Amino acid sequence: MKITILQLQNVPELLNVPDKQLQWLIDTSYVTVLKVGDYLFKRGDDIDKLFILLKGTVEIKIQQQGNYKLVSRMKTNQIGGLLPFSRASSALGFGEVVEDSEVLILDKDYFREMIANHYELTESLVHKMTSRVREFTKDNVQAEKMMALGKLSAGLAHELNNPASAMLRSAKLLRKHLSNVPEKFKRIISIKASPEEIDIINTILFDKLKNRPENNMKLTERNEKEDELETWLEDHGVEDAYELTETLLDFCMEISAIEEVYKATGDTNFPSAIEWIENVLTTEKMVDEIEEASDRISGLVSSIKSYTHMDRAPEKTATDIHIGIKSTLTMLNHKLKSKNITIEKDFKDELPKPKIFVSEINQVWTNLIDNAIDAMDNKGILTIKTDAFQQMLIVKIIDNGKGIPEENLNAIFDPFFTTKGIGEGTGMGLEVSQRIIKQHQGEIKVTSKKGETIFTVCLPLD
Repeated sequence: MKITILQLQNVPELLNVPDKQLQWLIDTSYVTVLKVGDYLFKRGDDIDKLFILLKGTVEIKIQQQGNYKLVSRMKTNQIGGLLPFSRASSALGFGEVVEDSEVLILDKDYFREMIANHYELTESLVHKMTSRVREFTKDNVQAEKMMALGKLSAGLAHELNNPASAMLRSAKLLRKHLSNVPEKFKRIISIKASPEEIDIINTILFDKLKNRPENNMKLTERNEKEDELETWLEDHGVEDAYELTETLLDFCMEISAIEEVYKATGDTNFPSAIEWIENVLTTEKMVDEIEEASDRISGLVSSIKSYTHMDRAPEKTATDIHIGIKSTLTMLNHKLKSKNITIEKDFKDELPKPKIFVSEINQVWTNLIDNAIDAMDNKGILTIKTDAFQQMLIVKIIDNGKGIPEENLNAIFDPFFTTKGIGEGTGMGLEVSQRIIKQHQGEIKVTSKKGETIFTVCLPLD
């Protein structure tokens, strides 16, 4: 098939290349015709040819556990394959022809001559390579961030849902509870008690409110005490005593304390008094539940701000590395709880603060911890250790999962390499993590065997 200089000038990168150099390209290249379903290249093929797609469409895909994921499309008048000074050695994916195509191919053997004698042609192809790397990096870092954001969003939605639901439930119960207060207040106000008797009741009640003890009773012990308290209250004239026992025992109001109330009020007034005490304690308990849920939501929002560093300028900042790790654990708490994973933190006290891009480093913790969670079965153990040695801050993330096969250890930092299924990972998490660590002049290493995988991150302190 005869190719003309005019055809090559339809390729944007070659528009300003001298005709003589384009003719050299035509003379040293050959054209191949591919049909739909053919492959321009396959995974593992040597990257040793320059491709110029003169006509047609080729889809670039990667394979993950038997499934294919589309990465990009190569269309008419686009350049692909090997470019001058590229260090790529083998294809990570497949180039499948989806529209009948004509491809101009230049073998690597001619690159030395091209670089030596055809400056403008070489320059245009180098510019193409740098643009390709820039777009590749931009697109896939964004894809990895979106994947991480999706995981964190799902976990956060679950984490926020629990306290939000608790607040709503407690608020509804509190409203219902307060609707019964007027009738109870009527009964308590009718009590004729001396100031001394009122002081005794107040002392008992507000001591429980002010110094609320922890209730660590086991279920069997609590059931026994509820039965005893219910019987005692019924014997002392309290109707529907079973409705009062739960709250009274929540505040450790056992029979000994209630007897003091009984002595102060007597037979006639005791039922109304103990009902009023239970009413106040119930209100306090519901307010406590709302406050606890609010604190939980506030804590999650603080963790989000800490994780994203949204309230700081995007520059390197001397930072306590433990804050980011703890925030990341909070963000991934849903996944940790769903697999009942135990966290063991061995954090060095008074660790020096390295200067880092906080949100980027937090993305590293997310990738490493998330991978560790995925690698472990239920009831796994995730260990995180921090230390400092010879002007380097060292963070080790250790899981007792299935380990990384030895044949994969050298490939785990390669772009798109993943053992996860489609939709479960982009294959960019560890590559992005490595790039972020290198951006900080640091290092990331991995060792693995069954039952122990250790990712070690080293960041300079100077």
